Amino acid sequence: MKLLNFGSLNIDYVYEVEHFVSPGETLSSKALFVNCGGKGLNQSIAAAKAGNMVYHGAFVGKGGEALAEKLAENGVDVTLLKTAEENCGHAIIQVDQRGQNCILLYGGTNRCFTKEYINRALDQFGREGLVLLQNETNLVKYMIGEAHKRGLQIAFNAAPMHPEVLEYPLELLDWLIVNEVEGRQIAGCAHDEEILPALRSKYPKINILLTLGSKGALCYAKGKTYKIGCYDVEVVDTTGAGDTFTGYFLYGVLHGMSIPQSLLLATTASTLAIGKKGAADAVPFMPQVEKALQENRFGPLAAEKIS
Repeated sequence: MKLLNFGSLNIDYVYEVEHFVSPGETLSSKALFVNCGGKGLNQSIAAAKAGNMVYHGAFVGKGGEALAEKLAENGVDVTLLKTAEENCGHAIIQVDQRGQNCILLYGGTNRCFTKEYINRALDQFGREGLVLLQNETNLVKYMIGEAHKRGLQIAFNAAPMHPEVLEYPLELLDWLIVNEVEGRQIAGCAHDEEILPALRSKYPKINILLTLGSKGALCYAKGKTYKIGCYDVEVVDTTGAGDTFTGYFLYGVLHGMSIPQSLLLATTASTLAIGKKGAADAVPFMPQVEKALQENRFGPLAAEKIS
């Protein structure tokens, strides 16, 4: 199935640090890496490496030429990309000794979407397939409404989370994808175990994927809830791990795999990703994921239905 991603494109400046910078602190970094990134780019590349037919809709600004090249070299269709005079989006990323990260974003051309551009891109994409969205671009509410009018499936990763997300027509989604922080804010609850019940009550007709970092993931689909843990492996860099999970999970559900199979596929792919530095370049190809599963490389793991 085809996938259209209206997604962000960022240049990532990744700094290796002993610990995250505290208020008022000046800290020397151990290393600097400049990579192609953005949740949109990462998810498009992950979905394409998994085997989806992916079209990326976005604006490429000053200094962002490498972003379009990175998409194309990883099998993403870039015919919908438009150039703009503004600076491209970028991110300042700190990665600590444990491989955890914190990220500061500058929107740039990721905030240049227009209703006219969105309509043209959707018309070119056609009436079959899935539209993938994240919250690093503008006009997400409009994207959801227009995709729904055309009868397209819609998956929305509510990251980064802003209060405006609560004004989006989330009830029109096929998939809401959140981590525990985003999930608590949308659900309006204080504890992780309350997230899925609250979201199910608030949006009873949509499917929900809740990623929980080192605790694994929960998925509610078609009235059933599934849970999967995670492999116990050394973490090198978590940047892009969630985007890898999203790209591979969507491949599974779009190609007729069961929810447990899709969760295991996505978990294995993201495990391979956190074993390498970087975001898009760390995303594995499907044959690598299949080989890891066949070899049982990381040990036994399976998703289970819990309700």
